[in-house]
Amino acid sequence: MSPKHVVFKKVSRDKSVAIYMAKRDFVDHCDFVDPVDGVIVIDPVQLKGKKVYVMLSCTFRYGRQDMDIMGVAFRRDLFVVTRQVYPEMQDKEKLTHTRVQQKLLHKLGDNAYPFFFEFPDNLPCSVSLQPGPNDVGKKCAVEFEVKAFCGENQDEMIDKQSSVCLTIRKIQFSPENTEVAPFADMTFEFLMSEKPLHVKLSLPKETFYHAEPVKANVEITNSSSRNIKDISLSVEQVTNVVLYSNDKYVKSVAKEETDDSVPSGTTLKKEYTLYPLLAYNKDRRGIALDGRLKYEDTNLASSSIVKQEVLKEVQGMLVSYKVVLKMIASGTVGSSEVSVEVPFKLMNPKSEPDELFTSSFHSSSAAADPQPRTVNQTTWFLKTLNGPT
Repeated sequence: MSPKHVVFKKVSRDKSVAIYMAKRDFVDHCDFVDPVDGVIVIDPVQLKGKKVYVMLSCTFRYGRQDMDIMGVAFRRDLFVVTRQVYPEMQDKEKLTHTRVQQKLLHKLGDNAYPFFFEFPDNLPCSVSLQPGPNDVGKKCAVEFEVKAFCGENQDEMIDKQSSVCLTIRKIQFSPENTEVAPFADMTFEFLMSEKPLHVKLSLPKETFYHAEPVKANVEITNSSSRNIKDISLSVEQVTNVVLYSNDKYVKSVAKEETDDSVPSGTTLKKEYTLYPLLAYNKDRRGIALDGRLKYEDTNLASSSIVKQEVLKEVQGMLVSYKVVLKMIASGTVGSSEVSVEVPFKLMNPKSEPDELFTSSFHSSSAAADPQPRTVNQTTWFLKTLNGPT
């Protein structure tokens, strides 16, 4: 049976240009990033002698799209590159094409022209803050777009009727897992207590995958005169908006409150399980998510991995996670809260290249072509996208 691949198609309102792309997720492998490639199909009659350009952009948005305070828009273009595809600057037969482009050019005919972009090393991955149920408009997000448009030159005002925009995502998979098991080992001393409280919090590994339970091992040796009660554990997501105002959002995305207690002179050893899932955090404002395509499911934002030579300020938003253990130490002279925390990474598992290439989306706004297109024994399913994506 021939392999099945999905091709995404989106056409401008006046039918002058159309974008064809075989995927919308592009992976940052830390040492390199998947290139962005696709094909533009033009209608020479509708173009009326105009040129056709393709733009790849990375934009940081902070607030609604129409928000403008004292002439300062809460939007910054982190990266923009534009290339002319028609009239072609170089004979397309002499260009190096990816395997996907070769098949699309063969199928789409003489009015099809390839485009190819490479990401620079310093760009962030797609991430957004989840809006509240009543919020409208654009929200805080790092977004990537591929836009095709026609005009006399690339600097003139883009006509929405003769342009088409396709949202893509830059994502990152987990690097090879290390053998390091993170832990925190702390000792607390209290007034009127001769001996201390010893608390150890440990995780079995540093990196957990989305939808995977996080298991935390707790060891409490209470040699103090106080009694330990109200033990709770949580997974906290910390999002730093570093580009504009250095805002910090700390949200608990999983929590377990227990009735466990450790009276004076006793010990406790126990494993707790936490489930940091987006399904349990729907409609909570300020939760960071991996970049979302319209009508597509996503997950909690992956941990940010910043390369050493890259400035954090240009990353837009940085996301990290930690397990926090809290308890109340009560005694005759009052009570106090004790807390211990351990950082960890929450990421997507590394996929095989074939899995990446054949991954598809099931958007309710996309109409799939019922007839598959077969080229060189490979079955292609054309998915036409309508409206904003």
